[in-house]
Amino acid sequence: MDTLQIKGKWNEIKGRLKQQYADLTDDDLLYEEGEEDRLIGKLQQKLGKSRDEVIKMLRSV
Repeated sequence: MDTLQIKGKWNEIKGRLKQQYADLTDDDLLYEEGEEDRLIGKLQQKLGKSRDEVIKMLRSV
């Protein structure tokens, strides 16, 4: 995953994810630079999706 792509658009992506998945909280969507794997892991657990599905979802938002 391209970290610059997430970093620059994270607030926009986070808003869209919250609209699509109402059960996601700000804590679930906490993004810190260099912690992409942690974010993906949290989303995997919360949404019940595979790592590839989560990455694909983040790229499509």
